Amino acid sequence: MQIQFLGTGAGMPSKLRKTSSLALKLLEERGAVWLFDCGEACQHQILETSIRPRKIEKIFITHLHGDHIFGLPGFLGSRSFLGGDTPLTIYGPTGIKEWVEMTNRLTGTHLTYPIHFVEVTDGVVFEDEQFCVTAKLLEHVIPCYGYRVEQKPLSGALDLEKAISLGVPKGPLLGQLKAGEAVRLEDGRTVYSEDVTGAPVQGFTVTILGDTRFCESAAELAQNATILIHEATFDASTANLASQYGHSTNVDAATIAEQANVDTLLLNHISARFLKHDIERMEAETKKIHAKSYIVHDFTEFQWMHRQIVKVRRTEEI
Repeated sequence: MQIQFLGTGAGMPSKLRKTSSLALKLLEERGAVWLFDCGEACQHQILETSIRPRKIEKIFITHLHGDHIFGLPGFLGSRSFLGGDTPLTIYGPTGIKEWVEMTNRLTGTHLTYPIHFVEVTDGVVFEDEQFCVTAKLLEHVIPCYGYRVEQKPLSGALDLEKAISLGVPKGPLLGQLKAGEAVRLEDGRTVYSEDVTGAPVQGFTVTILGDTRFCESAAELAQNATILIHEATFDASTANLASQYGHSTNVDAATIAEQANVDTLLLNHISARFLKHDIERMEAETKKIHAKSYIVHDFTEFQWMHRQIVKVRRTEEI
């Protein structure tokens, strides 16, 4: 699993930060990418990455403010031009279906693939054998949701020597055991997965919040998360503006992360008012509350490796 930030600015694009969008790359887990929000420069940013639009199978929209959705019509059209023909699911608040369909109708945009819309409410919005995604309403000036992406427990490690000692030949039967299935040998004996694998391994949890004031819903979605992605539009000196406009400060985000026992906190949706020295100060303030905290930039990338979060790439344009 990798997370790559495509736009980390708040409200409108600047020379240093484009508007909100990030990619949750699940290429090893399911051969797909999930997009969270789609600000107006999203497809331009994707051109600077290895992301293939046809690999994006789900788009989760937190709310209908323009800096989170104005890139969606262009991206949907380009996905067709680039040969995308696989279905796409868009999750978002009530109104997302009407907005997308009206925009496509008025602009004469024809898509080569079907879109399935899920207008979310509190609760589970997607679940399969690998993942469960839960949405919860946050506190913003319009309806805005956060999403909690939980990877279900993984099969334990296969004890290869033990399996072979029980007569399992090298080949596909070992894979079946690793996947949790029992196998029948040529001599009629059955070898059970639990006899040759370790205990199930806990998967990762990524919580991605939209715009929000400090609120209990954020803490609930973030509880024990591997990664919390939280907006930090303002800092402590502008906390009055944060409250007024339905946003959070870096201190708010760090407090949520600490209360919720989060491993790693990633701060995005940063106001253009903050320059390089402000960002350094804000990150230092955040780390005093929650040590594993980072203010991200466009194209910053993190990877879940060996059950740890590793920063892969960070641009230094700020």
